This record gives sequence, C-alpha cells and structure tokens, in this order.
Amino acid sequence: MKRGTFLKTLGFGTVSTLAGGAILSSCMNHDMETMTPAVAPDVLEGSFSTPLSFPETSLTGTALNAGSQNITTITGKNTQAWGYKNGILGPTFRIQSGSTVSIPFTNGLTEETNIHWHGLLVPAAMDGHPDQMVMPGKTFNYSFKIDQRAGLSWYHPHPHEKTGKQVFMGLAGLFIIESAEEKALNLPAGAYELPLVIQDKRLNTSGGIDYSPTMDEVMIGYMGETIIVNGVHSPFHNVATRTYRLRVLNGSNGRIYNLALSNGNAFTVIGSDGGLLPAPETVTDLLLAPGERVDLLVDFSKSALNSEVYLQSSVFSGVNSQGRQAFKIVKFVVNKAETDSFKLPTSLPEIAPISSSATTKIRTFDIGVGMGTSGGHGGSMAMKGMHTINGKVYSGERIDESVPLNSTEIWEFNNSAGDEPHPMHLHGTFFQVVSRTGGRSRLIASEKGLKDTVLVMPGEKVRIIIKFTNAGKFAFHCHNLEHEDDGMMLNFEVK
Repeated sequence: MKRGTFLKTLGFGTVSTLAGGAILSSCMNHDMETMTPAVAPDVLEGSFSTPLSFPETSLTGTALNAGSQNITTITGKNTQAWGYKNGILGPTFRIQSGSTVSIPFTNGLTEETNIHWHGLLVPAAMDGHPDQMVMPGKTFNYSFKIDQRAGLSWYHPHPHEKTGKQVFMGLAGLFIIESAEEKALNLPAGAYELPLVIQDKRLNTSGGIDYSPTMDEVMIGYMGETIIVNGVHSPFHNVATRTYRLRVLNGSNGRIYNLALSNGNAFTVIGSDGGLLPAPETVTDLLLAPGERVDLLVDFSKSALNSEVYLQSSVFSGVNSQGRQAFKIVKFVVNKAETDSFKLPTSLPEIAPISSSATTKIRTFDIGVGMGTSGGHGGSMAMKGMHTINGKVYSGERIDESVPLNSTEIWEFNNSAGDEPHPMHLHGTFFQVVSRTGGRSRLIASEKGLKDTVLVMPGEKVRIIIKFTNAGKFAFHCHNLEHEDDGMMLNFEVK
C-alpha cells in the first residue's frame, strides 16, 4: 500500500504491531504525513579481500538440522547465526532430474520452523506450507521425486510471522537440478560454474546478525548495510579469460538488485526461476527481486588480463525506497589466460507456451492497497495487515482461491495504486508472464521463461498464465518477507 496513506490512516497516538515475531512500537505524536519516506540503508562496501567460498555440495539426501551455530565468515569475528549444517547457508543439493530424494530434517531451534522447497514441484504434503510446522526438537523426513526441468531452486523456512527472521538469521540453501538435456549443451561447468547467493545483513556492534524491524521496515522490507555472497562479505574470486556461468539467487528479505558489470560489458541471460530460457538474451543490467533466480553467462575474455571486474548493483528507478545507490557485490580478478572453446547456443531447450485459448478463469488480485481487517495466523496483535491481497491478510484456516486440477488460468497482480514493489511468488507451480502494463510496461529478459516469482513494481499490473497440475493446498504471497509475515499471503487449493 501507499506508505503515506497508511500513516495518515493511523493519525496520532501510539501503535504497536507484531511482525516477524517481534513487537514493534512507534510513537506518533505529530502529523505522520510530514515524515521522510523510509529508504533502504546505504551499503557499506568492504575491501574485497576475502576469498569467495561455496557451501558444500550434496549429491544425495543430506540431513539438515536448523540451529544456532558459530560463524566467522561475515566480519571475521566469532559470532552466532542460524544454519542447517556448517555455516550460514545449508549445503547445495545437486540432484539429477528423475531422482527421488529423502532429506531428514531436525528442528534444533527453540521455535517452530519447516522447509519450503522454493521452485520444486513437490507434493503439497512436502511443500513446506505454513500449516506444516516441525516443532522444536522434532524431526520430519522430506521425501519427493524430482520430476521437472533442470534449474536453480532453493530452500528456506516458511513459518508465518517468523519467515523473515529465520531467513535473515541464516536459514537458506540452494537446490540445483541437472538433466541430460541441459548437459548436452556443454554449458560452463565445474570450476566455471559459480552458484551465488546474494543477501544483505544488518550487523550489531559485535558483528552478530540483528533482526529487529521497525514499523517503517515492515512497510518497505528489512534490509541491511552488509552485502554477503555465499555468506562472505565483499568477497573476491579469481577467474580466467573465458566464459563463466553465474547462477544467482536473490536470497534477501526485501532488497532488489540491479545486476551489472562494473566495466559496462554486456552479459547473457540464459535462464531464470524455471530453468533455461527458450533463447539467450544479451543485456547490460537485470533487476532481480527477492526469491528470483537468474542464470548468466559472463565472458571474462573481454577483460584485460590482471584486471578486476565487479558484479555490482546499479542505480534503478521505479520505487522510492531503493535503487538510489550503486554498490559492488563481488570482485572477479582476471588472473589467468585460457583458451575457451565454448560457443553460445543460438537456441535453448524449447518451452511450450501455455495457450491463452485454454484459459477458464481470470483472477485479479489487488496488491496496492492495505489495512486488512481479519486476523493473522498464529498470533494476536493490536494492528495487522499493512500489506494485503484483495484486502485480506493471511489465515491458515481459510481457502481463498479454489482452482480445478489441470485448469489453465490467468492471474493479474494489480499494483497500480501502490508505491512499494512486490515480488509475487506461487507455490507448487511455474507460470509464464503474459504482460506488464504501467511502470516498465514490458517484460525483461529473465521473464521470458518459466517463473515462480515475478516482480510487480509500483504503478504496474502484471498478468501471468498458469496450468495447475499439482493437487493440494498451496500458498501465494509477496516474497518481501516482511510483507509476507505481515499477512500478504493467501491460500489456494487445487482439486
């Protein structure tokens, strides 16, 4: 919703709210319309002198244990974060399509949690819906068959009102699906394939991760001043004069990145959330919202030997709270000459377009207004619902949309009245983006394949088309995790 409208609605006095499990209070003893709009905190760049690291790779069903652990990767100090195994991120699963995996999970936290397999087409009972909690000290075995295209997915907790905190504290990991079809393309692999999880963290004076959103930060999303890649602040990585495959996840709670190379060189987009695009596209920058993934080819042979090239976030427009600052994310040092035989394919594996002629229903969701009136799931509060979908906040006991199995529908997310960006994510399915009107008024390169998350900027309406082939109860929500925890999530049931 519009922040000014929200503040004007509140008027004067003291308001308390529960968001992300924390009580937030703000004394409002003057006209709130005169307040300066909240903005993302400025990024503090480091020295880019720490080597980039990569979480361990699991080719089978490695056990996961959510818990608190010591880390040293962010500040060089010994401090506490949350993780699934060793370090701030869990292991990277690399699984062949067609395989069945079994992943034992233990909740070592003092609060409920679970695992949502973001981008995996798993049965509803394995999806990690907010209904499906694992209590402290308890275990659950996630078991499912991988039956989908090759692509980059990820996993993270999904307890309503606690998702933002648990992800920000360190609970996340990558899930890479491989296939014979993709391997036949001979894309850069091994040392030339770099999985990158980009996140921002806010650190306290002792170097520990601090999650304590104010009401303003519930409005815009909780963001930090310290950018980390694979858990490392301001890292560098040595590369050769050849093409690399960068597989990038925006694992931040609310921060959007406009990916670009510091030397202005173009790069090639070959994939997004649901795997490879139908055709490669060359760009010089690319917006990546929370929850989205992108598959890039970067040719470092276009850079001089012994030069430095940064993957950075460039300035972008369209939203007041972000995009005003450019900052570096990771440094690549071109320190080795190599001859590269890789040739970019002119086409990639075909994606059958979902036919609009098969559409049986069009559903419209207003995501630009707020102030819902119904209660949330799992907590009482003095005020709830600054962020809503069609004026409703989340309830686990309610089915908001009933969808016939195997039907094809068009869903429209309408943010024309809003002033905040909303990356909208559907569980249990992929979709294709049909159109964007208002705002940017076009699809970007990464939106021309299969998606599970789409960014809807202020002033925009975005239409997607979905064929629902996965039965069960699923959620759809804004992947700005503070918005989600605030109630910007509904249930749909496919049957």
